Amino acid sequence: MLKNPLFLDALAGKTVERPPVWLMRQAGRYLPEFQAIKQKYDFFTRCRTPEIAAELTVQPIRRFGMDAAILFSDILVVPQAMNVPFEMRAGVGPYLENPIRTAKDVERVTTENAVAELDYVMEAVHATKKLLANEVPLIGFAGSPWTLLCYCVQGQGSKTFDLAKEFCFRDGAAAHALLQKLTDVTIEYLKAKVQAGVNAVQIFDSWGGMLSPQDYAEFSQPYIQQIIDALKAHAPVIVFGKGCYFALPSMVNSGASALGVDWTLTPQMARELTQRKITLQGNFDPARLLSSPEYIEKAVTEMIQGFGKDRYIVNLGHGILPNVPVENVQAFVNAVKQFKG
Repeated sequence: MLKNPLFLDALAGKTVERPPVWLMRQAGRYLPEFQAIKQKYDFFTRCRTPEIAAELTVQPIRRFGMDAAILFSDILVVPQAMNVPFEMRAGVGPYLENPIRTAKDVERVTTENAVAELDYVMEAVHATKKLLANEVPLIGFAGSPWTLLCYCVQGQGSKTFDLAKEFCFRDGAAAHALLQKLTDVTIEYLKAKVQAGVNAVQIFDSWGGMLSPQDYAEFSQPYIQQIIDALKAHAPVIVFGKGCYFALPSMVNSGASALGVDWTLTPQMARELTQRKITLQGNFDPARLLSSPEYIEKAVTEMIQGFGKDRYIVNLGHGILPNVPVENVQAFVNAVKQFKG
């Protein structure tokens, strides 16, 4: 039995005393204890070693007492298990030596035994659950098929993902074949995570906003919908699409338990676009955590008042930045915990 079910209550639409709080990328580089482990192990070693991943997951819970933990991992472990061998290069980030650029390249992407290759993630879930000792829920996550395609085709991060978009527009059949493969594995991967013990799952569509609304309706949203349809009976599903405000009205009836929103729209706009029918998560500008603690506490209180305390999960509008002072994160969490609505 969870000692703190606040996060799951908000996902279920229950009335709460205050909204729950967690931060995207909260298990991360802004923490000195994270940096100490980072000095010893490379990125994917940290992801693939269950005890390390578990320790990194619980570090922010110990320090700040968020209402949910999110498993330390990476969205690119899924394509890695599908014969798409990403590495993490210093100064570059995710890097793929031979990006997927043709229909023949798509053929070499395998779905067979992919989830079995990811067993180390399930072991990390088990190890994390032991450390959490039923204090707070654990979130598992995956990248959206479109966001994974962006990296697989571009070969690395990009401001435009022009090569990924060109691939889709030039050879739609190959693009859809790749998206379906990524979707099929992601569904089985998230189901395995739920079976291993995560309490909810989040889909990160980090690059959905690169697409026009029309292209989003073709290359991203249908595949996210497949994942929601397959998972919603097993665990609450949160969908976060950065820059995808245009999809909010149609996502209300998707079966997701919550929708994440970025900082480019007001709480009032987000509520109107979703007809006040669904739990929302967000949407503090991550760079605003570089403000003073006094400003952060005031702004967070105003944000909660804007969304309303029910059917709301306090979070950032994207992942936390590595240069955010620890005391500013504490101010963010404290403001939520002290909220009286």
